[in-house]
Amino acid sequence: MLSLGLLRHAKSSWDDSDLDDFDRPLNDRGRAAAQIMGKALKELHFVPQLILCSPAKRTRETLQLVSPRLQGPPAEVDFDDRLYLTSPDALYDRLKAVPIDAKSVLMIGHNPGLHGLALMLMGTGDAKSISRLEDKLPTAALAVFTFPQVAWRDLIPAAGRLEAFITPRDRA
Repeated sequence: MLSLGLLRHAKSSWDDSDLDDFDRPLNDRGRAAAQIMGKALKELHFVPQLILCSPAKRTRETLQLVSPRLQGPPAEVDFDDRLYLTSPDALYDRLKAVPIDAKSVLMIGHNPGLHGLALMLMGTGDAKSISRLEDKLPTAALAVFTFPQVAWRDLIPAAGRLEAFITPRDRA
C-alpha cells in the first residue's frame, strides 16, 4: 500500500512587490500555520520516506517548519523544479516516477496544480472530507491518501482513499 500527503505551501507574503513570485517568503500567519500542520502530520503518524518539494522560497520555508514534527528516520528530500506552479498532470507524472522503495511520499507544492492532483487521485473516503476538498485546497491544507497499488508507476486516477483532509483553521 502507498501513502501520499499533499501539502499546499503556507500563506506567503505579498509585502515586497519587487520580489519575483518564486522568491516570496511566508508571512507570520503562514509560519504559524506550517507549524500547526507539522503537528497534524505527527498526530496522523504520517512518516514520509520521500519529500518532493517545489524549490520556491515559500514551499522550502513550509517544509522547514513542518520537518521538526515529522517522525521516523529523516526522509530524503527532492527539491524538484518541475513542481513549481505546474499542472496536475505534471505532478501525477512525477509521482509515477517515485522509486518503488518509497512507500510514503509528502509532496509540497502550489495551487492550482496540487488541488487538481488531489481531485484526480481521490476516489473514496469520508463524504464530508471529500466535499471540503472538492471545494478548495487552502494554503497549508493537507490531504492524505492511501492507494492499493504497491508501486507508484502503477498509480491510476481515482484510486486514492482520502484518509484525512486538514486545514490550519481545523486546528485553531
